Amino acid sequence: MPASEASRLHSRASRLATTRPRLVVVKLGTGVLTSGVGQLDKPRITAICGQIAAMRARGTNVIVVSSGAVGLGMGRLGLKKRPSNVSRKQACAAIGQSLLMQTWQRGFDAHQITVAQVLLTHDDLRLRNRYLAVKETLAQLLDYGTVPIINENDTVSAAEIKFGDNDTLSAMVASAVQAEHLVILSTAPGLIDMKGTGKVIPVIEKITPDIERLAGGTTSETAVGGMVSKISAARLATKAGCGVFIASGALPDALPRLLAGDSVGTFFVPSGLPLAARKRWLAYFQRPSGTIHVNACAVPVLHGQGRSLLAVGVTRASGSFAADEVVNIAGPDGAVFARGQTTFGSDEVPVIAGKTTDELRRLHPHRKRLEVVHRDNLVLL
Repeated sequence: MPASEASRLHSRASRLATTRPRLVVVKLGTGVLTSGVGQLDKPRITAICGQIAAMRARGTNVIVVSSGAVGLGMGRLGLKKRPSNVSRKQACAAIGQSLLMQTWQRGFDAHQITVAQVLLTHDDLRLRNRYLAVKETLAQLLDYGTVPIINENDTVSAAEIKFGDNDTLSAMVASAVQAEHLVILSTAPGLIDMKGTGKVIPVIEKITPDIERLAGGTTSETAVGGMVSKISAARLATKAGCGVFIASGALPDALPRLLAGDSVGTFFVPSGLPLAARKRWLAYFQRPSGTIHVNACAVPVLHGQGRSLLAVGVTRASGSFAADEVVNIAGPDGAVFARGQTTFGSDEVPVIAGKTTDELRRLHPHRKRLEVVHRDNLVLL
């Protein structure tokens, strides 16, 4: 990258980072919180609590997404390797979660701050009523002056309701609460240019395939994801208008230095204007069980004109879904380009596909909604 371009990006990143944020989500990985399997790094946790207390004193609310429960449970049980059996991992989480919360509360006691435990499954953010309840609860906890400590509810999370990793969870939380910044503290100092300089890339304006290829997984016995999951989380959060930092949790005063614009990690620049709250929920908090396929004429209508999806543009459905469920919308090539809440179930799509609105009205004379997906319930990805 030319020096002038690098300077421009760094200048823009510094301006975005140094604007005093209203709300920041801080995600801490197991490797940051522990010094070995089941061994909490209490001095580091104490230091991070001090940094968060200082941020709050300057008017910035903080939500923490904390890993570590499974690792702490492993330590208490004397296990050296992360269990592959789901029920054993859930047992480790059940044992370790209380230890994790005790540690966080002790760390914040010196600052007279109360913590609040919030355990989530993917369904808590996927289902609209529960999503709104989570948002309201978090808002109330912040109004009470607490620091919410969020973790995945590993004790009950099965494969179909898991986030997969706390990087994804932190990005979804940051998007839901419309945080200005997501800070992911890990054992990595940032995204390293392994195919070039070998140094940390300070600013990334857009996540491209080349950027994705720089990421790697994790070899830790207690961690999940690695840089791959962090890049994925950064993509989700930046699309929702949230700036994302990835930096080393071992860095002294990491949080104030990052928010002051110091180049001590990687900053992912938020893209465009944030989506409206409902469309953010449609775009990023769902796991659609089916897809509505559309013809070539429908793609530019949805993409460029912001119109509803009508039956005349529909060709077929794949998967199984009911009316009012969220589905993917794919073009003739099968590529998913939108997501929306459908008026018709998958069993009805073969009947309505290709029909004009007048034909559909004769077919369903008493039905009020004839759009397959109304534009208010549709978001481009």
